[in-house]
Amino acid sequence: MRCSPWVLVPAAVVSTSAYATSYLTVEQAQQAIFPGATLIEAFVTLDADQLRDVEKLTGAPVPRREFRFWRVAGGGLFIVDEVVGKHELITYAVGLNGDGSVRQIEILDYRESYGWEIRNPNWRRQFVGKTSADPVRLDRDIRNISGATMSCRHLSEGVKRLLATYAVALK
Repeated sequence: MRCSPWVLVPAAVVSTSAYATSYLTVEQAQQAIFPGATLIEAFVTLDADQLRDVEKLTGAPVPRREFRFWRVAGGGLFIVDEVVGKHELITYAVGLNGDGSVRQIEILDYRESYGWEIRNPNWRRQFVGKTSADPVRLDRDIRNISGATMSCRHLSEGVKRLLATYAVALK
């Protein structure tokens, strides 16, 4: 009796979510962006006209109409959002100044196995001062990170969407 030299071994299934890392809670991100400030939680639902206007400003569909955000005493907004990196969600926070410009961005949860370099403060700093009038587009006014292209692109698109939402519905 001969044994076959070929043995089939089931392939292991690896989930990239095994690499998930939580860096900040919402409260920690609020304090990082607006230290010592009082924040008041609020909600907005975009109506059909606002939805259309945000999509026109961004050139992309808006994934949801409802937004949870916090108004900052003395001016400004704090918004938590999610975008897909390559396969998994990235949870991030954007702080906007009273004039609607980006104050700071923080990464709360990163679930991809690579591309985590978007947490680099120097990379995130390039968003500071951006408004809805800016392109906020990868390889235009936002630099790419090799090996993190999808995360860079999708985070840039998410920030642009939040800036457009501010201009249309949150001023």
